[in-house]
Amino acid sequence: MKGPAQTSAWAGLHYRQSLASRVTLLTTVAVGFAVSAVAFAAYATVRTQTIGSLDDSLLSRADQAAATNTLDVLAEKQIPPWALGAADVKIIFVDASTVPATQLSADTSDVFGVGAPEVAVARGVDQHSARTVWSSGERWRVVAVPAGDHQALVLAQSLEPTDRMLDRLGLVMLLFGIAGMITAGLAGWAVARNGLRPVRRLTAAVEDIARTQRLEPIPIEGSDEVARLAQSFNALLRTLSASQHRQRQLVADAGHELRTPLTSLRTNLDLLVQADATTGLSPESRAELLDDVRAQIGEMTTLIGDLVELAREEPVAPTVEPVELTAVLEQAIARVRRRADVEFEVQMSPWWVIGEADALERAITNLLDNAAKWSPPGETVTVVLSEGTLMVGDRGPGIAAHDLPHVFERFYRSAESRGMTGSGLGLSIVRSIAERHGGIVRAGTGPGGGAGFWFSLPGQASPPEVLARS
Repeated sequence: MKGPAQTSAWAGLHYRQSLASRVTLLTTVAVGFAVSAVAFAAYATVRTQTIGSLDDSLLSRADQAAATNTLDVLAEKQIPPWALGAADVKIIFVDASTVPATQLSADTSDVFGVGAPEVAVARGVDQHSARTVWSSGERWRVVAVPAGDHQALVLAQSLEPTDRMLDRLGLVMLLFGIAGMITAGLAGWAVARNGLRPVRRLTAAVEDIARTQRLEPIPIEGSDEVARLAQSFNALLRTLSASQHRQRQLVADAGHELRTPLTSLRTNLDLLVQADATTGLSPESRAELLDDVRAQIGEMTTLIGDLVELAREEPVAPTVEPVELTAVLEQAIARVRRRADVEFEVQMSPWWVIGEADALERAITNLLDNAAKWSPPGETVTVVLSEGTLMVGDRGPGIAAHDLPHVFERFYRSAESRGMTGSGLGLSIVRSIAERHGGIVRAGTGPGGGAGFWFSLPGQASPPEVLARS
């Protein structure tokens, strides 16, 4: 019995072999077993048929001899030539009444022993018998038939010619089996080499991609399993290329957006340093510069937080909880009211979702901030939460038709918004949070004629019994 170390070593050796060598080996072994089974079956069939034919021939001659000869004729060796049938046939007469029996033979130099099968035939117990015996180092086939009262006639023929024929047949079968296994090995090698050529091409293409990092699709030929594997790999390449493009775009856009506040912040700090080094600044000017620096730091903090939020492409974390959306909405409205010069007209109905309360509050806050930014001072922002859909509508100019498909893209700004504060990431974060919670967000025209946003999340009106999404 193999131990774990031997099993591991055998498995390691097996998988260190190439696929072509394994296919060749398996083909050779399978054909070898098949050829061996066929050769053994053929040899056994020929041997059985040969021995059976010899028994039939001996029994037929023995029956004819027993029907025309008597004990006296046999004793005087007056045997007709057709009763012998061949020079190597020996005739023995068995008398069951005088065991050990009288043995008469055409060749008195060789004397065969008489066994129980022949005696049983002489006594009438069996109709005939056939067996193989050894005499003088040679195998003989011996048959016995009844030849009168308590008498049997026994014919024996040497098996040497038959054995020579069977030996030659076995040798021929062995040679043909070896030739078949060699042919099968060569055929398996050729099939493996030609059949695995697409696999080698695919492997070379993958290695080239890994070496050069060029995410170009692999050419596909045919429609077999290898072609399906290439199609799957091309799909993986497209996904990886899109992810790489998004990462590069995010880095490029982040660098572009960070450049402005960093430049402004450095300019203000340089002014402070130069003013302190020369005549100094008035308290009012110093306070104004410090306020500007604080605002720029806050803008950078918000931008960095938005970038971190957008970089999270994984689904919602497993440590989630039931969230009452109305409570989250109330907190977001209270926060936006403190910094926005607009009114909020709110209608809410209970709705429970499974998710992250902080992320949902951030998404709702971004929608409310966006509506407050585009609404004229003192105007009213409409907020309606009904059956899991939050609608936020402002009184602004609305969204142009050519801008509508792009409002949720990262860093996208319409021509009207380029002079306003903001990073262009707020609505992108809303869409990301909605998708992470299994919901959707869309934009259009609100009930007041301005921009409207619909933020829908799956859930229920009553508190859920489960505490986590399955």
